[in-house]
Amino acid sequence: METVPTQYIFFASLISLAIGAVGSLILRKSEKAANLWGNFFAILGSLFGLFLSSLVLIYNSYFSFKLASSVPLFDFSFNVDKLSAFFIFIISLISLLASIYGMGYVKHYYGKYNIGALGFFYNLFISGMIMVASASNAIFFLIAWEIMSLASYFLVIYENKEKSNIKAGLLYFIMTHIGTAFIILAFLLLHSATGSFDFSIIKNNIGAVSPMLKNIIFVLTLIGFGTKAGIIPLHIWLPSAHPAAPTHVSALMSGVMIKTGIYMMMRIYVDIMPGAELWWGTVILIIGAISSLLGVLYALTEHDIKRLLAYHSIENIGIILLGLGSSLIFLSMNMKALAILGLVAALFHTLNHAVFKALLFFGAGSVISKTHTRNIEEYGGLIKHMPQTAFFFLVGSMAISALPPFNGFFSEWMTFQSLFSGIKSINSSAQWAFVLSAGSLAFTGGLAAACFVKAFGAIFLARPRSEEAKHASESALSLRIGMGVLAVLSLIIGVFAGPVSAVLSRLANSLDVFNSSEAAFLASRNLVGMKDGFAAVSMPIVFGFIATITMAAFLVINIITKNRKIKIGRTWDCGTDLNSRMEITATGFSRSIIMMFHGILKPTKQAEIEYRDADMRYFPKGSVVRLEIKDIYGDYFYKPVQNLIRKISEYAKQIQSGNVNAYILYIFLTLLVLLLILVI
Repeated sequence: METVPTQYIFFASLISLAIGAVGSLILRKSEKAANLWGNFFAILGSLFGLFLSSLVLIYNSYFSFKLASSVPLFDFSFNVDKLSAFFIFIISLISLLASIYGMGYVKHYYGKYNIGALGFFYNLFISGMIMVASASNAIFFLIAWEIMSLASYFLVIYENKEKSNIKAGLLYFIMTHIGTAFIILAFLLLHSATGSFDFSIIKNNIGAVSPMLKNIIFVLTLIGFGTKAGIIPLHIWLPSAHPAAPTHVSALMSGVMIKTGIYMMMRIYVDIMPGAELWWGTVILIIGAISSLLGVLYALTEHDIKRLLAYHSIENIGIILLGLGSSLIFLSMNMKALAILGLVAALFHTLNHAVFKALLFFGAGSVISKTHTRNIEEYGGLIKHMPQTAFFFLVGSMAISALPPFNGFFSEWMTFQSLFSGIKSINSSAQWAFVLSAGSLAFTGGLAAACFVKAFGAIFLARPRSEEAKHASESALSLRIGMGVLAVLSLIIGVFAGPVSAVLSRLANSLDVFNSSEAAFLASRNLVGMKDGFAAVSMPIVFGFIATITMAAFLVINIITKNRKIKIGRTWDCGTDLNSRMEITATGFSRSIIMMFHGILKPTKQAEIEYRDADMRYFPKGSVVRLEIKDIYGDYFYKPVQNLIRKISEYAKQIQSGNVNAYILYIFLTLLVLLLILVI
């Protein structure tokens, strides 16, 4: 296996995706053919990607490829090491299952939208993400980044008959290109200091970069890649864009695409530009704590199922940043074993979030396709009509709530271990950041569990609250296959978390910043493997314990109730007819928590009364109460910035007088200023 030419497999993946994209357009007049063609080659490309990344991760089959171009400073340059391979593995895994899911899901677009265009942009989107994770030239990286961003933009506005989707797409387009502008500026500064756009050359010459310039580059890249990752307050595009896209695309955007920002943070801060300052990790730790806590709070306020899941992506990006931030702090203090622990925690949660978030989006998409609404308040009782979907969604809910033995538990446990190690080992101002972060993560875990109790209960339990929910049926086989595989993976990764963490610790140790330190590696293995210390745990033992307790409880209940006669009758209802209006709603469930955090969430209460007749105002037919959340980021940050830019633009447009002589003068003055800058 070590002699397999991995570069051929890599290009086979990209070629398969290219064939899928072009073929979908050619077959656009035949909806069924375009759907099958596009998803088949996406599956094929994903399988090649999984094979490639597995070879690199297991057999160290690294490869580099460079094809020189006639354009100065630009090369078609790829480099796949273990870090790249890990993210290609996640991209390929979720793309594979999303494509299987999409074969059935896309059918409800027949006769409404262009299936060929969907297949084209879908395959282009996947190939763009793979190239982002493997590009080793800054200019080529930006091209791949733009391919990924533009393809995802067209997927967000795919259902273009909905005006809200067009608005969401526009916001996403603006925010992603604002982030790209910061990234471009950071790369230009790196080029000015190192003389190259090649990542390997930049890495070798990074010692020539001044500490001040490194700090500027850190801030620029944090904003640029943080915008794509959806950190607060740069997240405003995410809750609108992810729900607007088709469900299998939403799963890719939420579970995979936003991780490209995380990948580049790891690549730059840990690999290309090592020697992190203490304040870098502290800033990332604080941002992670804020994003995780506020993300789950905003999710609790949502009753649009896809927006709820989108906010949980912000929460989980925050959890990943807690691991990355702690790793950077440990690196700044030369605590390499603990730095590996923090990095492994971040990588593990990156994998886990991709799996359970894709599962939850698939479950939400199945429900939406049957009920034709995203409003949780119009569901109810779906467990009777969609039992398999309900079971898979329950597994995803338990995983994202970090309940053992599912995968989310172990990565959050490792993150806790990293944070508590920081509290124990560091005697500086950063210790308080670890304390606050640990408290934030604990609070986040409890609120996440509450949120999914609300979501699962309101969607699948009690009685149907709409006609669509009453007549819903189980989703198609391809949709259930995608959900079923992810549900099984959530359990398998959790039970075998030890071997998975061992692979990730080898990945972390392969980065040059750790110098393949055997001592640091062995120390990290003790920590990551949970062999000793306060975090000692064995997931197989946990799984066996839970299974044993469950079976014992079942047997005891069966023995106690064996001779009891079961009598089924109507519930006493005080003489009234039980109906769905008597159920607790999602709004009612989360209201108390929202009011507890009213200082942050700024809730507003709106009441609407419906009267039986215009002249009978004292005899209302019914009333509706809506609890909404104020957009504090738009009101207090983005709108003031928007107004400032508008005022500056009003002044700036005065120079456009229509006088050619004035324009020549402007050009002359600009050239003069540039000449002076070059001379100085």
